[in-house]
Amino acid sequence: MQTCLNTGAYCIIDIHNYARWNGDIIGQSGGAVTNAHFVSLWTQIATFYASEPRIAFGLMNEPHDLLDVNVWADTVQEVVTAIRNAETVRHRIFMPGNDWTSAEDFIKNGSADALSKVKNPDGSITDLYFDVHKYLDEDNSGGHVECVTDNIESSFLPLARWLRCHGRQAVVTETGGGNVQSCVTHMCAQLSFLKHNSDVFLGYTGWAAGAFPHTYELSEVPIGTQDTLLVANCLYQQNLP
Repeated sequence: MQTCLNTGAYCIIDIHNYARWNGDIIGQSGGAVTNAHFVSLWTQIATFYASEPRIAFGLMNEPHDLLDVNVWADTVQEVVTAIRNAETVRHRIFMPGNDWTSAEDFIKNGSADALSKVKNPDGSITDLYFDVHKYLDEDNSGGHVECVTDNIESSFLPLARWLRCHGRQAVVTETGGGNVQSCVTHMCAQLSFLKHNSDVFLGYTGWAAGAFPHTYELSEVPIGTQDTLLVANCLYQQNLP
């Protein structure tokens, strides 16, 4: 985390456990994994980074097959309250929904309505963002090199309208594609849409870089000093139309 902060960037801490521990759903497993466990984890993280404003808290990566999204929202509320009570500067908090927090499903599966009830202890929604993911391949898995859609009509346009109507904002914390022309075409269109609807979309992060090998189909890892095709053409916002 300190290496990320040293670049001057804003950095996201993301718990990559799909709302589970050892296969049990947080707060929906008959006591096996409780809200208290999750609150304890985030209290420790928020306390450690209490005064670092350039860190955002991604509460959980891609919850899925939740028994009840409203119960999940109650879990999120407990965590948000704990974070706010532990921090000394306000952090951005990213709140994911059900069904892998898909942007396409966020409204229709009830995640948007459920998470809209989550508030800061003072009753505000300041720095509380919906966390959504969306890939551009044939099954939205991010498992294919080629891209077949820009996701605008199916996902981001209806979500933008909902967010605007309800006075909320979202952040796209995962999106990606192969380093091929079909993905350049569709990804640039998708990210340009997000750029021009920045009143409701805070921004986006691409998947994936870091320790991934260059042979990984969605790699965004530079080769020497050379950015990948997708990064060079689309991921830099200043290059978008």
